[in-house]
Amino acid sequence: MSGLSAWRGPILLVVGLFVAWELLYLLAGDVALRSPAQTVRFTIELLGRETFWPNLAETAKAFAVALAISIVLGLAIGFALGFHRLSGEVFEPILVAFYSIPKLTLYPIVLLAFGLGMPAKIAFGVIHGFVPIALFTIGAVGNVKPVLIKTGRVLGFGAFDMVTRVLFPAALPEIFTGLRIGFALTLIGTLLGEMFASQRGLGYMLMNAIGLHNVDIIMSVTFMITVFAATVSAILLAVDRRLHRSG
Repeated sequence: MSGLSAWRGPILLVVGLFVAWELLYLLAGDVALRSPAQTVRFTIELLGRETFWPNLAETAKAFAVALAISIVLGLAIGFALGFHRLSGEVFEPILVAFYSIPKLTLYPIVLLAFGLGMPAKIAFGVIHGFVPIALFTIGAVGNVKPVLIKTGRVLGFGAFDMVTRVLFPAALPEIFTGLRIGFALTLIGTLLGEMFASQRGLGYMLMNAIGLHNVDIIMSVTFMITVFAATVSAILLAVDRRLHRSG
């Protein structure tokens, strides 16, 4: 019974979204939207096209690499600045200021540096994703109880052991929150990179469909991206809450 009640909220939310979508479609008509049923049917048809899968693979590859780099870079910066308080006080505002810059202004620079293609898409994803991970990690490491750090020093832990055996386990709940947010923002950055700096991928398909006013592809690709992002985010949120409860 408790398991059913836990799913009641998400189920009602999904049903409510589909009802709102259907009502919006009835108001806007076929010129601007497709109904949920039409979108699902076209999505099944689109998945049957051989031309779709290379674009999906391109996006998956770019996103996976961008997410991996974002996580490694964000954690490395976060642990370094979080453990060394003076460096954190100096560089954390710089990270915040960098992230507050509208990303569109950075696109020409990235295109000049990486050109069109996979490197630019990965760079776009990393630019969006690594800063939140770094900032959450800085805060998480800064909140670790001093007694744990003193214990690690007494035991003679080096930098690697201090991070892996003391800081990371103690700060894991807050770090995971940063990873969850970094996942979503890296996905957004990768898709935006495909829209402006690529000739393949789901973002490119969206941009091309917008130019041709192909509402079917716009709705279908957006639907698939939304389902993927919402599903993974829900799983990560459940793990995040469990980590905070156990911590």
